[in-house]
Amino acid sequence: MASAPASNTHDQINQLTEEIKLRSEPFRRLADEVGRVLVGQRQLVHRMLIGLLGNGHLLIEGVPGLAKTTAVACLAKGIHTEFQRIQFTPDLLPADLIGTLIYRPQDQKFAIQKGPIFSNLILADEINRAPAKVQSALLEAMQERQVTIGHETYPLDDPFLVLATQNPIEQEGTYPLPEAQLDRFMLKVIVGYPNRDEEKVILSRMSRTRPALDITPTTTPAEILSARDLIDQIYVDDKVCDYIVDLVMATRDPGAYKLPIADLIQFGASPRATINLTLAAKANAFLAGRGYVTPADVKHIAPDVLRHRVIITYEAEAEEKTSDDVVRAILDSMPSP
Repeated sequence: MASAPASNTHDQINQLTEEIKLRSEPFRRLADEVGRVLVGQRQLVHRMLIGLLGNGHLLIEGVPGLAKTTAVACLAKGIHTEFQRIQFTPDLLPADLIGTLIYRPQDQKFAIQKGPIFSNLILADEINRAPAKVQSALLEAMQERQVTIGHETYPLDDPFLVLATQNPIEQEGTYPLPEAQLDRFMLKVIVGYPNRDEEKVILSRMSRTRPALDITPTTTPAEILSARDLIDQIYVDDKVCDYIVDLVMATRDPGAYKLPIADLIQFGASPRATINLTLAAKANAFLAGRGYVTPADVKHIAPDVLRHRVIITYEAEAEEKTSDDVVRAILDSMPSP
């Protein structure tokens, strides 16, 4: 089992761990604040914090009514920051998202009218109800953190995070997201129904004409950026790096790892998966108050990083297998250090 490094770097890791324990406290309080409003969905809240800290966007999938939008709104309320909610609809245009050039007759010039994308937190609500041209308008913003209007390029604020919700593609009126856009999401989180006890709490807490959404802010954009600097310093042992690389490589060439699932995979995960899996594992270690990554961090977050990047074959669909099944088979078979 890989652990914290020894000898010469051990003291540095201990110092980093002590600082992380202190600096991660506002984010744990943020999770508690969101939990006061949101019933259950602890995994969703945790993954949103990982995206926030790891500088990666989230795709949140679930049927309507599971508080996906409420969760994102609560997260935004817990941060002293700008927040924009964009409702994706079939008639939405790219200009409605990023902005456009407006001609001003009095000046006889074109002026820039910036769209709602110019904010720190973006809730792209029901992203797969808009056509591909609108979904693709997010690509430059999500990857390069900038948008182009006319002939000018404008940087977006930092931090910049897209939290997109979508309904399952079997739902009526949905468009599947292009693979190129799916790959730009660090995590894809599946939101399920609450259990019976949680449902009863929802009943007592939310069955009123004006349910309370009181969230006390616990952090700021500056603290988020400062926490990211700490996350960049978190130690990742070579054995853990090898484990991450092997997990991703196994999605591309499972035969090389003696995994009998080659006929289930059409395309494996891209190098972006390797990067995002490492960053997400570091963010997970940060939230746990540690200055180093363990294999458990990697294994814990891997399904959310890989499920939308592994494209399954028609044979897998015929056998009613999903990308989650493939990822789980790899995680169960791959020995951790």
